[in-house]
Amino acid sequence: ISGSSFTTSSGIYAGNNSLTNSTGFNSSQQEYPSYPSFGQGQYAQYYNSSPYPSHYMTNSNTSPTTPSTNATYQLQEPPSGITSQAVTDPAAEYSTIHSPSTPIKDSDSDRLRRSSDGKSRGRGRRNNNPSPPPDSDLERVFIWDLDETIIIFHSLLTGSYANRYGRDPPTSVSLGLRMEEMIFNLADTHLFFNDLEECDQVHIDDVSSDDNGQDLSTYNFGTDGFPAAATSANLCLATGVRGGVDWMRKLAFRYRRVKEIYNTYKNNVGGKHAIIYSTGLLGPAKREAWLQLRAEIEALTDSWLTLALKALTLIHSRTNCVNILVTTTQLIPALAKVLLYGLGVVFPIENIYSATKIGKESCFERIIQRFGRKVVYVVIGDGVEEEQGAKKHAMPFWRISSHSDLMALHHALELEYL
Repeated sequence: ISGSSFTTSSGIYAGNNSLTNSTGFNSSQQEYPSYPSFGQGQYAQYYNSSPYPSHYMTNSNTSPTTPSTNATYQLQEPPSGITSQAVTDPAAEYSTIHSPSTPIKDSDSDRLRRSSDGKSRGRGRRNNNPSPPPDSDLERVFIWDLDETIIIFHSLLTGSYANRYGRDPPTSVSLGLRMEEMIFNLADTHLFFNDLEECDQVHIDDVSSDDNGQDLSTYNFGTDGFPAAATSANLCLATGVRGGVDWMRKLAFRYRRVKEIYNTYKNNVGGKHAIIYSTGLLGPAKREAWLQLRAEIEALTDSWLTLALKALTLIHSRTNCVNILVTTTQLIPALAKVLLYGLGVVFPIENIYSATKIGKESCFERIIQRFGRKVVYVVIGDGVEEEQGAKKHAMPFWRISSHSDLMALHHALELEYL
């Protein structure tokens, strides 16, 4: 297994939480009791003496998602263990959702071309510690990137994945476009993205202090005047102008409703326990189209998502570990992606952060503030930004650049090396 690196900076976690920068964990060097001794075996290459390999940083203008080789990758072993039910089981059911639809302002073609990595111009207040403190037995926090780490998206749209692995580029681009359309359709129709695109937040609870707790069961989001006020006054743009108390409360209501929707459907959007979905989250036609699309993407990407889910699920099963998501996608489309891909079980909504406005390094700072400095943080991703953020905060970084990296990660977790 090759093609990736798991690196630490020298002297990280001195004392009881020591991760060394040696070629492996061994009993004489490692002081963290939860890690077993690490021999000189197959994982030695993940623990380099040089924390940040020079080959990765040779050209700062290179996109982190651009592959460095055109060699065709042949999957060495079929994925084993857990599988993604929604990917493989056409009978997996989507659930009903009864929420007011937000008005559609943009045409489908305009929305289709909206970049999920687009820069938001939103500026909003936030709570520094929006979630309850973690349990005291928490030992490790795994901070994941989303695109090109857990799901393949941008490299489908550009054709770079197809070129790297010897697949058909037009097919890849078509799958990417269909996926993009589905994500934004869900975000617009059920998650208020038309209202919230310019009012993006880092975290779902960032405007919760403006929420008065009003019952929303009969609230009409379509007629409360929020979208018109937001558009006419540019209330969420970079000018820093903010709405009054009434307008901020309406904003907070939308984020509260999004949280309710997420928590209601995170376990069964792709599960078998469906309610009647005829007027549901996707509707029967879109539901079938999405299941088919997910299956096609998994086939083209050699079960990339399934491999990532194996590692995510293993971490989630531990009582002393937690998965955190930090993505450059705006928060609402990111939540749509997580719901569609069945990742809501391993990523509670409180554990999802959008770095669109503040960057990943600042998100890492918020996560450290939330969980404290006694836990061990491990960053998992494919890009320069998360690697540099990890280095800044002295966090080990596990690079994902191929299927073998996901397999190695799962294997290291399975053997409790991580």
